Amino acid sequence: MKQIIQDLKNGNTILEEVPSPLVRKGHLLIKTHRSLVSLGTEKMLVEFGKANLLSKARQQPEKVKQVLDKIKTEGLLPTLEAVFNKLDEPLPLGYCNAGEVIVIGEGVSEFKVGDRVASNGHHAEIICVPKNLCANIPDNVTYEEAAFTVIGSIGLQGIRLLNPTMGETVVVIGLGLIGLIATELLLANGCNVIGFDFDARKVEMANKSGAKAFVASSVDVVKTVEELTKGIGCDAVLITASTKSNDVISQAAQMSRKKGRIVLVGVIGLDIQRGDFFKKELTFQVSCSYGPGRYDEDYESKGNDYPIGYIRWTEKRNFETILNAISKKQLNVQPLITERVALENYLQIYEKMGGTSIASILEYPLNQKEKDSVIAVKSFNTRPGKGVLGIIGAGNFTKMTVMPAIKNAGAHYKYISSAGGLSSKSLANKYGFEFSTTDYKEILKDKEVDIVMITTRHNMHATMVTETLMANKNVFVEKPLALSNEELNKIIDVYTNLKSPLSVNVGFNRRFSPHAQKAKQLLGNSPINIIATMNAGFIPADVWVHDMKIGGGRIVGEACHFIDLMIFLTGSKVKEVCMNAMGLHPQENTDNAIITLKFENGSQGVINYFSNGSKEYPKERIEVYSQGRVLILDNFRKLIGYGFKGFSSMSTRLDKGHKHQFEKLIKQIKDGGAPLIPFDEIINTSKASFAAIESMKTNSWISIN
Repeated sequence: MKQIIQDLKNGNTILEEVPSPLVRKGHLLIKTHRSLVSLGTEKMLVEFGKANLLSKARQQPEKVKQVLDKIKTEGLLPTLEAVFNKLDEPLPLGYCNAGEVIVIGEGVSEFKVGDRVASNGHHAEIICVPKNLCANIPDNVTYEEAAFTVIGSIGLQGIRLLNPTMGETVVVIGLGLIGLIATELLLANGCNVIGFDFDARKVEMANKSGAKAFVASSVDVVKTVEELTKGIGCDAVLITASTKSNDVISQAAQMSRKKGRIVLVGVIGLDIQRGDFFKKELTFQVSCSYGPGRYDEDYESKGNDYPIGYIRWTEKRNFETILNAISKKQLNVQPLITERVALENYLQIYEKMGGTSIASILEYPLNQKEKDSVIAVKSFNTRPGKGVLGIIGAGNFTKMTVMPAIKNAGAHYKYISSAGGLSSKSLANKYGFEFSTTDYKEILKDKEVDIVMITTRHNMHATMVTETLMANKNVFVEKPLALSNEELNKIIDVYTNLKSPLSVNVGFNRRFSPHAQKAKQLLGNSPINIIATMNAGFIPADVWVHDMKIGGGRIVGEACHFIDLMIFLTGSKVKEVCMNAMGLHPQENTDNAIITLKFENGSQGVINYFSNGSKEYPKERIEVYSQGRVLILDNFRKLIGYGFKGFSSMSTRLDKGHKHQFEKLIKQIKDGGAPLIPFDEIINTSKASFAAIESMKTNSWISIN
């Protein structure tokens, strides 16, 4: 299928061929008929993509600070690599879609195949959208009109926050697409509307709809409002303009009556003068996109609705309201359409986004069919023997870490898979994979593939590992291997009953770092004491890694790295675990904890896993004490020895072992031999991470069987 994307690196807007998405639980698969180009938001993204690196940096000062912090802790070259890899990420455009449901996902009962729906889907021939971001289109509303649903909901949500009543005077500053729709909705609500814009044509359209609109450059906007309201001032101001100037917020305050309301929908300068608001006791609020539920993982992705008795207007109910207003002729969007362009001629819109168009409609071919979930990217004249790779998961970790580390390891790239298709196609193009797919089971069915790499979200790891082994393929899975003992036991059962030898490899890369390898060589086999401190950094509570059912929490998902490293350095497995966490009543997904480990050979270790430290301090530090000697590993950049004959220190660029790990992995697949990490050590690490959580919950030491 075809999809419009923005290349942030070279600024090109591209109609890309990508594999068709598969339907997911709680989602709909929709064949697009029409989509609306948001000339405000999309113009901003296109212009950002075309800007040079310096201009991009100036537009994102907070990102520049993050880059500088990363340089301090990880070095210049790794940081530059991360920045350029990020810029390689294609950006899907569009969020105003209307089409026909072609597949229903598990758990969806509100829709059926054949339904006409509006959604926030991208500009793509086929889209996969959560059920709470879709709404049925009334019979008398065309696909073209329905494409205005989402953009209309943005204006509607701003109006809901204003809470206007019949007869009130509302000023709309900025008569672009959202402003003009908001004007019509306010008029339908019985309000008196005053509008301002610099474009005379938009002002004329607002006046035709029944507002009193003015070209902002030709009048004093504050005095105009005062005159029209007989010196009282307006009851409310809706700002839908886009400007870096602080003048708009100041003018909005000056034209408001005492205790007036101001709501921001657009993007403006926000250097607010206290005096403007203090004297009149004005209220100011920023509207969040389509309404309640936006950016809430539980609502949007998991499909959990808000009770209507408590949250009357969710984003989906706002969608339905806009569609109902169009159906009842209370909102007329047809006059807003200035051009209709076939999808293949998309550049007619994107090459002149600074022009006079108000609403541009993309028309999709009527005879389009459901596309293939696998598309060919690159062909090879010779077929490889061993080391044929399929990757399941094309997210940030694959893009930023896996592919740069594995690119020279000698693997043959055959498949890369992602749920949406766009990210896998981008990486397939960049690294020369034969195929990009949205159906990972196509990888498992291909007999040529002998190593499958799994880099999906954590809750999918265990199932995919067992499926891969049952498909008679070697597997590499990014940590963690599983999220529970039940999942782990299923893997053990499948592995121990294999008819032919296969290897299970987990992404415990730290042991493959040259620093860890040197430390192991220096330490020998005597019992040791280890302290590992992880300055992990703060991750917001709503991010999926904290969800115990999806991410497993950061102790199981990340601290396992250090459990494995300690098993490697001690040469012994963990036999007992005790964990304490910060706070009086810590949750099981805590990320501020101290884990104490006892090993079978008498060694002991402490893992300090903290998320409340400074980003300016290095992330990882390992201290090892043994026989009158000390090793200090500073952030996998420098290893310092005290008391060792012939060794004082070694330094490298940041090297956590990913490259060496993948080189060894592909060599092992091609040449045979033992897995990179013994299977019993992988299981021991997993069990120790689960035991850490159990220890905190029971306030006791937990033995590892």
